[in-house]
Amino acid sequence: MSESARLRILIAEDNRDAADSLKALLEALGYHTQVAYDGESAVRTAALWRPDAIIMDIGMPGISGYDATRQIRAQEGAGARVLIIALTGWGQETDRQQSAAAGFDHHLVKPLDLAVLRRILDSAPPPGAA
Repeated sequence: MSESARLRILIAEDNRDAADSLKALLEALGYHTQVAYDGESAVRTAALWRPDAIIMDIGMPGISGYDATRQIRAQEGAGARVLIIALTGWGQETDRQQSAAAGFDHHLVKPLDLAVLRRILDSAPPPGAA
């Protein structure tokens, strides 16, 4: 298991089946995961659990992934350094620009390309490096 495989990853996705499937997949790869099924829970969980990376859907009810990311970035401590990856069905250039403006580090379009996600996660600083 690589050092990055010990990353703590928060999955923020309102589709429970998709979230739970991604959780199972990432755990099988050795990552530690938690799931938030809406943006508000993602903000709370990020503050309490302090993940190394967040995989965030954009189109969630209540607080969108854009707003959740802005709120997480505004949190003291971990908010500024956490790697935040959009995983969304929205793939237009304007969507990518909006995600960058909201503070996302990467913008991936569903369906997930696991190899691309793993390359991104492998580039994250090791846990405790912040």
